[in-house]
Amino acid sequence: MVGASRRPADRRRVYIYIYYLWWCTMPGYTWTFVDRPRRKCICPLCRLPVREAVRVSSCGHTFCDICLQEFLSAGVFKCPEDDKPLDYAQIYPDDDLTSEVMNSLIRCRYNKDGCRWVGKLHNLQSHLDQCCYDNIACPNKCPALLSRLSLEDHLEYSCPNRLVVCEFCSQQLPGDTYERTHSGQCPCEVMWCENKCGARLERRFLNNHMRNECHKRTVECSYCKRDFVQETLQTHQYQCPRYPVTCPNRCDPTKIAREDLDVHVQALCPSATVSCAFKKAGCSHKCPRFSMDKHVEENMKHHLQLMCDLSQRQQEEITQLCDALYSLSHVTDGTFIWRITNYKQKFLESVYKSVEIVSEPFYTSRYGYKMVASVFLNGNGAGEGKNLSVYIKILPGDYDNILDWPFSLPISFSLFDQCSSPDKRSNICESFTPDPTWKHFQKPLKDADKDTLGFGYPKFVSHDVLKSRDYIKDDCIVIKVKVDNNKFICP
Repeated sequence: MVGASRRPADRRRVYIYIYYLWWCTMPGYTWTFVDRPRRKCICPLCRLPVREAVRVSSCGHTFCDICLQEFLSAGVFKCPEDDKPLDYAQIYPDDDLTSEVMNSLIRCRYNKDGCRWVGKLHNLQSHLDQCCYDNIACPNKCPALLSRLSLEDHLEYSCPNRLVVCEFCSQQLPGDTYERTHSGQCPCEVMWCENKCGARLERRFLNNHMRNECHKRTVECSYCKRDFVQETLQTHQYQCPRYPVTCPNRCDPTKIAREDLDVHVQALCPSATVSCAFKKAGCSHKCPRFSMDKHVEENMKHHLQLMCDLSQRQQEEITQLCDALYSLSHVTDGTFIWRITNYKQKFLESVYKSVEIVSEPFYTSRYGYKMVASVFLNGNGAGEGKNLSVYIKILPGDYDNILDWPFSLPISFSLFDQCSSPDKRSNICESFTPDPTWKHFQKPLKDADKDTLGFGYPKFVSHDVLKSRDYIKDDCIVIKVKVDNNKFICP
């Protein structure tokens, strides 16, 4: 049973054998009969065909000998069929009925496994002695119980006590020892190199080959510590970032890692030829890095003069760029939309002190007139306290010398209604055409008073009207100043 606990198939065969021994001690026969036995041949106690039939002479009933003995052993001396009294003297063997049962045709008990034998019951044991499906013990004395049909395969492939000769080293070993310790581990087995280099060696030489000889083994670069295939390592070293190389200036016999060489030459190498730090200021001196400090110290006054000249040139360039940026970032089409935010705060400031809010400058065209708009949120002059006043003022521009004077282009002011529905908006608009005689539209002077009030409408819109619609929304108002350029002739 020790072997059966190790092998599930053998364990099953042992269980079948135990069941067979128990089955042979059953009162009646449990075999599969070809024809159904007569009722007379059935034992009333076990309901099976009788085994060693006995007859009760007083009533004529037949039973299995062992069935009737077990029944009477309980102390009841009555016929199990009709309850008539009986004693052992009335019980006789029924040889005719036993002969009839033993001569009945039955099927082999392995018929479900494939055995097609059919024969008389008394010939069953002689058939089982040679039946291919019957279970027998292994001749090698292993714990297995198996059918004759599988015996050959068992002896050749699975019996733990079989003798196996290793095909590589020719050593003869028991089957279980071969499978546990030798199969797949034989040192003489010829194997392919796992690195797929194409070499075939005995297992005992394989480890040394893969560690020290295989050209496809993995090795570590001694410089960058990365892993590479051995046959590519030399090619890698031509590009390895940590491979030591000599400084092209031969500043130091110590070698430098390849990836650090550029930084060394550009920033550290004392023998590298470098330009003076004041090169952009105009100094053209070049010398080895180790002597540059001496040059800077000896030419300090000259370098200071170069930096002053550079600063002056840069300031002039900045001024020109600012003027160019200013001209590009401002309105140059005569339509200026001005959004005045923080209306409430700015209005309160205008109540206590008359504050003029001035817009960014804008141009009537690319090369036209320069002007600004201004507002008094609490009014100015005749509109003070009750109205919002708007004005326009002409400033000195870059192109005044080539423009026509006095200024004569029509100007309009519009206060936008910010209602969410476009169909319900009602903008407030006022326009005028400049009078050539008015001083406000004459050519402005460069040194003119910047605080001079422009021309416009002191009573542009009353405070009551401002509150009547969405002229003030999100604490801001939007004013558009438009100059009509239709009659303007470009210089």
